[in-house]
Amino acid sequence: MRRSACIPSVLAGLALALGGTVIAAPAAHADIATCENQVRDQGTDVTDAVRMACYVGLVGDQSGCVGDLARAGVAGAVATEACRQAPQ
Repeated sequence: MRRSACIPSVLAGLALALGGTVIAAPAAHADIATCENQVRDQGTDVTDAVRMACYVGLVGDQSGCVGDLARAGVAGAVATEACRQAPQ
């Protein structure tokens, strides 16, 4: 394939990859918010420790999320449910 024919293909691939990233990025914030709202709805203040724990759940470490929420003062059942909702 000629070099001049490859360049548009590469640019199109990059545009699709970057476009997919932009579209997917807002969903991550919504997942953390869902976790935070679950904690808030059960009467616990959402602190930086809670936000960080929800992020840990978002990236897939459910046991780490539950443990971090427990250390932040969230009840066990609430922590488990909030962490379960984080990666959705």
